[in-house]
Amino acid sequence: MGNSPKVYRVAVIPGDGIGPSVVKATLEILDRAAQAHGFSLDFSFHEGGAGHFPKHGEPISEETIEACARAHAVIKGPVGLPQARRPDGTEGGLLGGTFRFIWNLYANVRPIRLWPGVGSPLKGVRPGEINYTIVRENTEGLYASRNSGVVREEAAVDSLLITRKGTKRVIEFAFHLARGRGEAPLDGKKRVTCVDKANVLRSMAFFREIFYQVAQDFPEIEADTLHADAAAQALVLEPKRFHVLVMENLLGDILSDLGGATVGGLGMCPSGNIGDKNALFEPLHGSAPDLADNNKANPLATILSGAMMLEWLGEKEAAQAIEKAVERALTQRLITVEPQGTVAPGTREAASIIRDLLE
Repeated sequence: MGNSPKVYRVAVIPGDGIGPSVVKATLEILDRAAQAHGFSLDFSFHEGGAGHFPKHGEPISEETIEACARAHAVIKGPVGLPQARRPDGTEGGLLGGTFRFIWNLYANVRPIRLWPGVGSPLKGVRPGEINYTIVRENTEGLYASRNSGVVREEAAVDSLLITRKGTKRVIEFAFHLARGRGEAPLDGKKRVTCVDKANVLRSMAFFREIFYQVAQDFPEIEADTLHADAAAQALVLEPKRFHVLVMENLLGDILSDLGGATVGGLGMCPSGNIGDKNALFEPLHGSAPDLADNNKANPLATILSGAMMLEWLGEKEAAQAIEKAVERALTQRLITVEPQGTVAPGTREAASIIRDLLE
């Protein structure tokens, strides 16, 4: 009797707006890649986001969180709609830190890559010359103050939290990532750049101090530091010098969007929220309700997030096959990335093209 194929349980939260369409496109490709590489994916579907909020007063149920915890990985579409609001005016459909804090998903991994056939607003930059990964600390920083800031009539205060344990583990994650993935396009060096405001904030100086301590354990990798304002400029003027960047939560949120703008928009940007035991994968972009149900939304960020999921599950060859299929589709102009987060010939057609190229 032969060995049974590996089966991975994947919890799926389709999300809101364009979420269901880009997730559907992604699952078709993931399923085909799994078949071609000798394993299978068992998808279970769960509601979460703005669709869940009006009925239950929360964007996700405890049952869904428990079901996701039992899965090997989670893939989530974008969530949130402008009309889903809490009494205080904040959005009610966002999942935000729900999974990050419950599962301690401390590393938010955000690859920024200029793909063939995709335009950049930066002059003279060619495909492959922007290819770096931002590792954003995902459970601390200024966002640790979520929903717990102090507000008075004349002032408001949010606290920035940096711990030695949290900082050390995400910096170690960044160095391990640099060790196993590529190098800087400019000079072929493996480099980790710490981005902070150590010149102003003691908490950021603490972050940098720990960075240098961890760097001593990785002598083969260049350790680099930049203040956040200088990093914002350098990501525009000399993106080729970057390989892996690690930074505090808020800074990572901002600079990854800046990076996305240089590579064709957030529709090209996947992400993974990764901890020691659990992981959730999702595109960087929002739910774009104006593009829902018109078969125009760009599914590539979600498809590439799915590839990241397969790599995390240990199916690296299948993940690479998806990335190569995406690259071929863009290189041959079978798929064209358009402004405002759209894609030609369409969401479903783009998925079909990539699925066929897997073979």
